[in-house]
Amino acid sequence: MECDVVVIGLGPGGEHAATSLAKAGLSVVGVDERLVGGECPYYGCIPTKMMIAAADRIRTARHAGTADVRPDWKPVADRIRDEATDDWNDQVAVDRLVAAGAHFARGRGRITAPGTVTVTAPDGTATSYTARRGIVLNTGTTPSAPPIAGLADTPYWTNRDVVRLTELPASLAVIGGGAIGSEIAQALAAFGVKVTVIETADRILAVEEPEASAAVAQAFAEDGITVLTSARAERVEHDDDGFRVHLADRVVTTDRLLVAAGRRNNLTGLGLEHVGLDPQARVLEPDERMRVADGVWAIGDITGKGAFTHMSMYQADLVIRDLTGADGPWADYRAVGRVTFTAPEVGSVGLTEAAARACGLDVKTATGDLGTRGWIAGESGPVKLVAAQGVLVGGTVVGSTGGEVLSALVTAIHARVPLTTLADMHFAYPTFHRALQPVLRALL
Repeated sequence: MECDVVVIGLGPGGEHAATSLAKAGLSVVGVDERLVGGECPYYGCIPTKMMIAAADRIRTARHAGTADVRPDWKPVADRIRDEATDDWNDQVAVDRLVAAGAHFARGRGRITAPGTVTVTAPDGTATSYTARRGIVLNTGTTPSAPPIAGLADTPYWTNRDVVRLTELPASLAVIGGGAIGSEIAQALAAFGVKVTVIETADRILAVEEPEASAAVAQAFAEDGITVLTSARAERVEHDDDGFRVHLADRVVTTDRLLVAAGRRNNLTGLGLEHVGLDPQARVLEPDERMRVADGVWAIGDITGKGAFTHMSMYQADLVIRDLTGADGPWADYRAVGRVTFTAPEVGSVGLTEAAARACGLDVKTATGDLGTRGWIAGESGPVKLVAAQGVLVGGTVVGSTGGEVLSALVTAIHARVPLTTLADMHFAYPTFHRALQPVLRALL
């Protein structure tokens, strides 16, 4: 079968690319062996944020001091199953793709020649598609587990298991104190689960500013979460009594174990060698138009530019422009924002202080708190900004609205707005966003 474009992998970016190109009049084949829509709506962003939203309500009621709070997981589990995932059925997404004019092929897609993709369906039948214009790769990631002795032989959980829970355990150990592990740990702790986080680095959220890690660690302590840093799991055992995670200096005993220690790009067996790419590549390096080979584009996690839904969607727009002959703008990663939805939230954009210094920049930093609004809400912050050559290159806001305040910093970094201009803007009082002004002025 001939077409204009084959899209392998229909996560957020792949689905967006396939749908938009079909609406633009191209003949498109979308391929996926899993759920159309990808990790985000079924196992990641959406269901976990439903968990977090429920946990936030519990936390707010407890802080009020006058409510009798009795957490119930069932409404959360029901909502995830019924409203977010349709019981992990992607028919609505498939119908949406087909309605846009694309052809959907369920199965594993593999490049078998330049411009050719062979799709092996669940029943074993194979169909080859020849793409006149090109192939778009959006194969995403799967949860990975560190090589811990005994771990592979146990029924440990990943994020995909947690969002399907209908009942919660009494205790949970989490290997990995990054964004995924931290979000899930705090959400379940609000429902009464005794949680222990095990992190190999010297702090949780190690990719963020140290000030942000400290603020979240303090919140975890107040929530009764045990955090073990600089701790490496050496061996894991499991029996009818639960799990035993052996560290160098102690054994963590728990009912259930969640492994949130990273993800692996789905590039193995994709047939990259047929288009001149390394079949053992861990990431694909795209140019500014997301091209990775002649007639091949890549978007999303596999490009190593940030494992975020918004990054995948952004890169899909670049591919759509290139394949439809539109002009730029092309890829720009200076102002990539990210949010960890703990309580408090950690909103970050651009470079941390350490990363900026590693780039050889002449760095200036300033920190502050959330100002009057923070005092009213009982939130301290912090806010940290990183500047070089008279403009912002990075920023972090920690608070209940950290992800929302972030938008001002993203705009400033993306547009290279001078610090002098930013510092003299109007900042509405009393808002969390106003907390940026004194920190900006400190940079001057």
